[in-house]
Amino acid sequence: MKNSSKWTLIVGGSSGLGLATAHKLAREGYDLFILHRDRKADLQDIENEFNGIRSYGVALHSFNVDATNPLKIQEVVGSMSELLQGEKLSVLIHSVAKGNLKSLSNQDGASLNTSDFQHTIHAMGINLYDWTKAILSANLFAEDSRVIAFTSEGSSKAWEGYAAVSAAKATLESIVRSMALEFAAFGIKVNCIQAGITDTKSFRMIPNSTELKEQAIKRNPFNRLTTVEDVANAVYLLTLEEAKWINGTIVKVDGGESLR
Repeated sequence: MKNSSKWTLIVGGSSGLGLATAHKLAREGYDLFILHRDRKADLQDIENEFNGIRSYGVALHSFNVDATNPLKIQEVVGSMSELLQGEKLSVLIHSVAKGNLKSLSNQDGASLNTSDFQHTIHAMGINLYDWTKAILSANLFAEDSRVIAFTSEGSSKAWEGYAAVSAAKATLESIVRSMALEFAAFGIKVNCIQAGITDTKSFRMIPNSTELKEQAIKRNPFNRLTTVEDVANAVYLLTLEEAKWINGTIVKVDGGESLR
């Protein structure tokens, strides 16, 4: 049933967890803003996906821009303000996968440097705050709004080639806790979802991803990987009225994979 009072912004919504979440929320009647950064060659396929989402009977406005560019953030927030026409944003979902996956110890000059860490931490950690603050400053959040970001077990475990992303995810979790505390006065609830190993395009870019996937299946009590639909379902749960007292936490959505 259409719920036109619920608007969601997904920052990073053209693939993986973000796209699956867009499909789930649209089926539940949420109107959508989707921000993504993709090549021209991929735009037709992405637009086909977006049209499929629109077929659920919801509004969808998309922006193909760099989510980490401060000027673009302000431009998108300004456009959303015009399109909302007095309505408010109920949900912000941050699903940016823009990180460096180089090793710390490569001897050929291709190892991580300080700039690699800085760019990754900003894109996958601090950028959540940038978007939240910009939307709050524009007075676009509803009285009871939800901010949701995606972390991983790699925030506290060492995986080869994941050092910069691991630092970004640890930063993200810390920022989420502080945002949950300091933005509560504005009715904003902020949480992280820690998904189990999920076979997305971004995951397959991690060195030794095949080995990580095999280990995850063995560790998981249900002997399967987490799916993007599993994660999207959990996002939807956090948007419900019944979840309004969940704030500042990390929700594991992994079928028990992280138990061992």
